[in-house]
Amino acid sequence: MRILITGGCGFIGCHTIKEALDRDDIERLVNLDALTYSGNPENLSETNDERYRFIHGSINDTETLTSVLIEERIQIILHLAAESHVDRSIDSVQPFIETNIDGTRTILEAILNCMKEGLEIHLVHVSTDEVYGSLGPNDPAFTEDTPLDPRNPYAVTKASSDMMVQAFVNTHGISAATTRCSNNYGPNQFPEKLIPLMTLNAMEGRSLPVYGDGMQIRDWIHVRDHARGILATMDGLLDGRLDSGEVVNFGADNEMPNIDIVRTIIRLTGASESQIEYVTDRPGHDRRYAMGFEKAERILGWKPEIDWSNGMKDTVEWYRSNPEWVESVRSGAYREWIEKHYG
Repeated sequence: MRILITGGCGFIGCHTIKEALDRDDIERLVNLDALTYSGNPENLSETNDERYRFIHGSINDTETLTSVLIEERIQIILHLAAESHVDRSIDSVQPFIETNIDGTRTILEAILNCMKEGLEIHLVHVSTDEVYGSLGPNDPAFTEDTPLDPRNPYAVTKASSDMMVQAFVNTHGISAATTRCSNNYGPNQFPEKLIPLMTLNAMEGRSLPVYGDGMQIRDWIHVRDHARGILATMDGLLDGRLDSGEVVNFGADNEMPNIDIVRTIIRLTGASESQIEYVTDRPGHDRRYAMGFEKAERILGWKPEIDWSNGMKDTVEWYRSNPEWVESVRSGAYREWIEKHYG
C-alpha cells in the first residue's frame, strides 16, 4: 500500500505512522504536515525508514496536495490533520474552520481531481466522539447510529467535515470511511491537553487547574490502540469489509471523571492533592462521553489492548524521562496559551 497521512507529526498521527511502518505491506508512507503549534517533527525523530517521506505543507494547498497524490501514486489517505483543542475553538473558531472544514474539502476535491486522471484513492477520515454531543449519567454509550449533536465550536467543525465526506461519497462516489474515537492519552501529546498538562504541573510542583467540579466523564483510550483502529479501518475499507460511507467508533470502556484522572497522576508522580485548584468551568462543557465499539470488534476484529493502569504508568514515566521533548514544545505560544487560560 502507498499511504498519505495528513498531520502525521501530531500526537495521534505520529503513533499511526509508527504502527504503519511496523507492517510489511506498506510500500510507501508520506507524511504531509503544516507543522502548526502542535505538530512536532521530534515526534518522529527516531523514524529511519526508506519507505517514509515527510513533506512540509498544508492540506489547504490544493496544488501541492494533488501533485503529491499523483507523484507518489497514493492509494489511500489517512486524514488526521485537524485543530482539536476545544478551549482554542472557544477563543477563535476561524482556524478550525480553515483546517477542519476547508482542509477536508481540499482533500476531497484533490481525490476527485485524481479520479479524473484515472487514479482511485480511498480515504479514512479521522473524527471525534465530540460530534455526538453529551450523554446523561445513565445513557448508553454512543454508537455509529447516534445522531450528531455537536455542542462546541470544535465539535461543529468536525461534524461539518464528517458530513462533507459523506456528501462526496453520496454525490461523487468516492471511497471513504469515518472513524470517531474517545479521548486519547499516551506519549507525545501536546501539553495543553489534560493528562500531559497535569502530569508536568504535578512533577514541577505547580497548581493542577481542574474545570468546575471535575466530574466531567470521558472514556480514555491509549493512543496506540487508536492508531491500530485507524489502520484496521483502512484495511476494512480496502478489502470490502466496510462499505464506503461507513462510520466506525473506537473506545476503551474506560469511563472516568476528570478529577479521578488528576488524582491518579498525583499518585504516580508523588505530588500533593493541595496542588489541585478548581477553576471556572469551560463554557458549554459536555458532561459525559462514552463510546461503544461493538462494530469495530465484530467487523474489524479490533479491541483495546492496553490496560489503563499500565498505560498511565508508562505515560507518566515517558514525560518524566523525556525533558528535552517537553522543553522543545514549550514554545512562547504554548506558555502564553497556558497563562491566558489557567494563569
